[in-house]
Amino acid sequence: MSEQDKSTTHFGYKTIEANEKEQMVAGVFHSVAAKYDLMNDLMSFGVHRLWKRFTVDCSGIRKGQKVLDLAGGTGDLTAKFSRIVGETGQVVLADINDSMLKVGRDKLRNKGLGSNIAYVQANAEQLPFPDNHFDLITIAFGLRNVTDKDKALASMQRVLKPGGRLLVLEFSKPQHEIMNKLYDFYSFNILPKVGSLVAKDSDSYQYLAESIRMHPDQETLKSMMEQAGLEQVEYFNLTDGVVALHRGFKF
Repeated sequence: MSEQDKSTTHFGYKTIEANEKEQMVAGVFHSVAAKYDLMNDLMSFGVHRLWKRFTVDCSGIRKGQKVLDLAGGTGDLTAKFSRIVGETGQVVLADINDSMLKVGRDKLRNKGLGSNIAYVQANAEQLPFPDNHFDLITIAFGLRNVTDKDKALASMQRVLKPGGRLLVLEFSKPQHEIMNKLYDFYSFNILPKVGSLVAKDSDSYQYLAESIRMHPDQETLKSMMEQAGLEQVEYFNLTDGVVALHRGFKF
């Protein structure tokens, strides 16, 4: 049974009506969009850049290919893929949140990128693209905010070309108890305070910490990707599993 079959879902630790989540998540990201890049650097001590670099290294992307950077936010991965695929390729930066999309578009244009980049406001559960269209789909730190993750994974599988790859970079479950306790302390005691000081918004960062805890663990997400029709699914634990990169193929 997919999450959407249930009348309720999670917004952080709160139980809400499933049809309310999209709007509530939108409110979070409208609030944090302007400070999103700065907060990413502060929250991860800059390590998010290494996680994203590893994602690019695992992508196998080549010149002339088509990439969908889903929930692409402010465009960090889009910028990297734009340079790799070149003028004969294309990168679509897609996000459900127009505030995030505008920040990403402005940032990429300021970097002189854009001739091979398209911007699409899209819901991951109902991607507005043809079947068998992309060589690569990435979704970085976005899947946990989707209401029906099973539906979204099936939608991603549909628009991948045969031989294409899906990469899911997401917060996950630390592998050792000491790291787990440190991570919990940081997430619930430090992170909201940093959000309050820098972004003037502690509630959104409290939600982000809670949403990470409600996200499926490594093995569960692997199983969900397989159920969506992806094959040879594997994952790589980064920073002791604080973040995991899942990779699956469509054949």
